[in-house]
Amino acid sequence: MEITENLVKELVAEQFPELTYLEIRQVQLSGHDNKTFHLGDEMMIRMPSAKCYASQVLKEQEFLPKLSPFLSFPIPRPLFLGNPSKKYPFNWSIYSYLDGDSVSSLSLNNIQLENLAHDLAKFLKELHKINTSNGPPPGLHNYWRGDAPYVYDNDTRRLINKLSNEIDVSKAIETWEKAISSKFNQDLVWVHGDFASGNILTRDGRLSAVIDFGCMAVGDPACDLVIAWTLLKVMDRQIFKDNLSFDEDTWTRAKGWALWKALVTLENIDNKVSPDALKQLHIINEVYKEQ
Repeated sequence: MEITENLVKELVAEQFPELTYLEIRQVQLSGHDNKTFHLGDEMMIRMPSAKCYASQVLKEQEFLPKLSPFLSFPIPRPLFLGNPSKKYPFNWSIYSYLDGDSVSSLSLNNIQLENLAHDLAKFLKELHKINTSNGPPPGLHNYWRGDAPYVYDNDTRRLINKLSNEIDVSKAIETWEKAISSKFNQDLVWVHGDFASGNILTRDGRLSAVIDFGCMAVGDPACDLVIAWTLLKVMDRQIFKDNLSFDEDTWTRAKGWALWKALVTLENIDNKVSPDALKQLHIINEVYKEQ
């Protein structure tokens, strides 16, 4: 649905009149699942863009305050919960502002990538140590992140067939079948669910915050390891892997998740020789190299 600055101003005036003196403006790089707005200089407003994303609001409101004390890196802190109204049918949130630049908008040098590999591994290790009691299992609310990659078996095989002119089909099938054959035999942990460049903030080349926990759940951490191929290069990837104590099966499932995500993204790019398409093909080929 269309979410404008005027709509957000009306909602704030209606539900939080004490905040109406603050300027509201849409952020430069707003996501797809949620539209994000500055509220003054120290707060952010996040508005689900469709019903399928609305259930994530209450989940973040409940669990982010429980995770934050155990993490050395900042994550969003809910300040207010907005309610559905005649103007807007979903819950929405006001969070504290987190400083940093989205990695997706930056070109990082080798030293910065090495530092980030260490920081990302540290964040995940801290996240995985947090008590999982009463945490939500994977499901439709987070698109099954934290479940086995097999949940996307039909979709992945369809994509491999559809993109047969762009990818090495035999290697794709081999990668995928290894991924769905591996088993998760460890304790369940918290997963971010969308541990991607756009949700990682940096300052001076170091991790400054992790945002957008709408896909969080308790499950298999393999889905969060996709960042090893979507962001990190060979040397940085090894640093990331060396700082995490996962067995080979977990990395095998992570490669399956990385393959699926790259295929999904590639399918939605019309020009298959554009820079965006070539980036996805590069990710796929990097995954193949580690067979």
